[in-house]
Amino acid sequence: AAGSCRRRRLAPLNEDNGRFLLLAALIAAYLSAGATVFSALESPSEAAAQLRWNRTLHNFSRIFNISLPELRAFLRSYEAAMAAGIRVDALRPRWDFPGAFYFVGTVVSTIGFGMTTPATVAGKVFLIVYGLFGCAGTILFFNLFLERIISLLAFIMKACHERQLRRSGLLPPNFRRGPAMSGVGSLVGWKPSVYHVLLILGIFAITLSCCASAMYTAVEGWNYVDSLYYCFVTFSTIGFGDLVSSQNAAYQNQGLYRFGNFIFILMGVCCIYSLFNVISIVIKQVLNWVLKKFECTCCPKCHKSSTRLSRRNAITPGARLRRHNISVDADGQYDSDTEGRRLSGEMISMRELTASNKVSLAILQKQLSETANGYPRNVCINTRQNGFSAGVGALAIMNNRLAETSDSR
Repeated sequence: AAGSCRRRRLAPLNEDNGRFLLLAALIAAYLSAGATVFSALESPSEAAAQLRWNRTLHNFSRIFNISLPELRAFLRSYEAAMAAGIRVDALRPRWDFPGAFYFVGTVVSTIGFGMTTPATVAGKVFLIVYGLFGCAGTILFFNLFLERIISLLAFIMKACHERQLRRSGLLPPNFRRGPAMSGVGSLVGWKPSVYHVLLILGIFAITLSCCASAMYTAVEGWNYVDSLYYCFVTFSTIGFGDLVSSQNAAYQNQGLYRFGNFIFILMGVCCIYSLFNVISIVIKQVLNWVLKKFECTCCPKCHKSSTRLSRRNAITPGARLRRHNISVDADGQYDSDTEGRRLSGEMISMRELTASNKVSLAILQKQLSETANGYPRNVCINTRQNGFSAGVGALAIMNNRLAETSDSR
């Protein structure tokens, strides 16, 4: 057991790599389970539809005395016409300005319905360049929307938290936000809970989808379940294209409907994107919990050796709070930089590393406090850390602004 624990400690599988591999395994299992369920649900219907179509094809060929090869050639031409956007019933023009605007909106948002595609070589080449910058800019817009919606929710939840404290008598009635808040112990370090944000975003997404589905049911003539299905497929940018809104030639109050369709899709995509990122944080918390369950607890020698190493070596990010006292004691034991380097084998001294660690922790606490209280975030990052130490993208935004996420950093 001791040998296996020693090999596990020496292996280059840190917490981030372990989380990545565990998530990859869970995604593979999730995909396999989904494929099994969908295959069981949809395969019988597909086989029955294929059987009905073959029967209809043979009956049509026999009744109208048309050979099957000629009939199949005609149907291939009809499929090509459908791919080009030609329908039996009158539809709206695909490449007028409103139609082209609808197309580029589905491109940059990565929805990609597929009901309209460029047919010329010049159009396909332009789409590659256009989509490269358009998708990047739209992802940046989604991240900025996420940052602002989290700031708005933090402000609202902060006000509710202060109101509860006033009712309980922990805050004076004349308390106002400002520098004086640093003296109020109940509000120092307060941040909104990721689970509360998840609940609020979930309610907002459900409400938005229900309202949009009611509009599509009334205008497009779909049933309500199909409308909900379309909302999820569109807002999540899956974009199958089996149902596409605003494709008929004319609607009652057409201009108002197109504007409402645009607003619903824009707000839906932004909201679902934010919701997905909050759910990803919750998934990360579950992965961290699973990894902690897998930690080595079978060998006391490993724990003793790791404790001795923690007194000499650098403080690990996951054990800042847990080993703070031990690190301070270790710093006191080595009065000279040379002795600290000689015993620990580190490139920098224990005292220097501990000081840098304290400065970084203070900067992080200041940033989180300013975020929760609505102060401007003028952050000066220590030059000892690289630019990606706090993470990038939506995950970094959530880590900086929500309460439960900081424990895993």
